[in-house]
This record gives sequence, C-alpha cells and structure tokens, in this order.
Amino acid sequence: MRNATRCKRCEAGKIMATTNQGHRMINWQWLTFEELGTHTLYEVLALRQRVFVLEQQCLYPDLDGYDQQAMHLLGWRSVDGQRQLAAYLRCLAPGAKYTEMSLGRVLTAPEARTSGAGKQLLAEGITRAEAQHPGHAIRIGAQQYLERFYQSFGFVTVSAPYDEDGIQHIDMLRPASKVAA
Repeated sequence: MRNATRCKRCEAGKIMATTNQGHRMINWQWLTFEELGTHTLYEVLALRQRVFVLEQQCLYPDLDGYDQQAMHLLGWRSVDGQRQLAAYLRCLAPGAKYTEMSLGRVLTAPEARTSGAGKQLLAEGITRAEAQHPGHAIRIGAQQYLERFYQSFGFVTVSAPYDEDGIQHIDMLRPASKVAA
C-alpha cells in the first residue's frame, strides 16, 4: 500500500491524521500543552528523557518553560495491541524563542527508527506548523550529523557548527512557503 493519509475526529475533538507507510501506521495528534493530559504528558517527557538524557547522555534542563506555549505533535503506533509513542516534536510560534517559528525536541523512539517514522514526523510537523503559522520560516537547531536529512526537507544551514550539550549542532532555516492569495 502506498503512503496514505486520512483524518478523523479523535475523542477530544482534535483532528488526528493517520499516515500509513507500508505496514507501519502512525496516528498523529497535534495538541496544545493543556490538551496533552497528564498520562500523555508523562509519556512525552519519559520518551524525551530516554532519548536525549539517557541515550544521548546529555544532562540539560529539558523542562525549559517552552512546552506550555508550544503545539505538540505526537506520533502513535500500535505494537502488540498497545499504543506506543513512536515520534514527537514541538512547534513554537514566531517570536516565542526565535523570530521564526521553530521545531524542536524532534525525536523518534529507538524501536521506531529505520521504519520511516522520522521522515513522516518531519513531513507532518512542517505541514502542521505551516498551517498554524502561514507565511513564516521555520528554524531548527539540528544535530550536525542530521544535516542532509533536514536539507531533504528544504532546510538550509545558516550557522557554523557549535557544541550544545556535548553534541555538534547547526542552525537551519526552511524558508516560508508561499501563501496562496
């Protein structure tokens, strides 16, 4: 089956999109901080800790005060009948942290890697971010080894490499999409 997207209303009344790449179906949720709920917030923070703090061994303040004003994109998949958070990112509005809107805390769960979930996450994140804030560029602080990955989505490197928490990063911008008149 080719990539397919369909939308339906979830229990909370938010639009949930489903992408299907082969047999790997991911259900997407685009939620405010308040809409996350305590159980979902716990799953998000646990996965961020697992990937950024434990796996990448970065001791940094993950709770940075931006989550409350961000939109959160969560990618869920079913594994052995259990709902599992497979991918996540947050989107900050223009002016919240940078002049441009920004995507951050971009991650794919280790068990979902090499499945195409990361590509689906970024494509869905860009689509949602541009719909939320049309006509604005997107900034991302990317790990340098992922530079080509982000370039494939239209991001351009705009800084020299720099160290952030022991990992080389670069700043990248994706120009604003043209808004139909």
